[in-house]
Amino acid sequence: MTAQSPAIGERLVHKTFPPISRHTLALYCGASGDHNPMHVDIDFAKKAGFPDVFSHGMLVMAYLGQALTDAVSPTAIRSFSTRFAAITQLGNRLTCEGAVTEIFELGGEKRARLALSAKDEQGETKLAGEAVIAF
Repeated sequence: MTAQSPAIGERLVHKTFPPISRHTLALYCGASGDHNPMHVDIDFAKKAGFPDVFSHGMLVMAYLGQALTDAVSPTAIRSFSTRFAAITQLGNRLTCEGAVTEIFELGGEKRARLALSAKDEQGETKLAGEAVIAF
């Protein structure tokens, strides 16, 4: 993409993160204040019917947000929204991507709409969303 002319279908966002570890989940608990035992206590998770702990949805959203701001200046982002699609398991390696789906103008400002996703190594979508950026 050039700052003046993104193209429909052009992938602007692409970043792969290391596998989600127990350490990552513990750090996120401390940083976010979300101490839900489902994310750090294997016995609690098993009692609830899960094979192990799993990632906070907001951690996955933070990964997608980081991938977006690595590719696009934060000052150019006009909106960012997501929806949770599936549980992100311990050990998943997420790849976050975003491609241009629409070019439009609003209030004299040229903008692009991006379809965003965070997928695991098997290609399962964990988080889907969109962003609107100015260019």
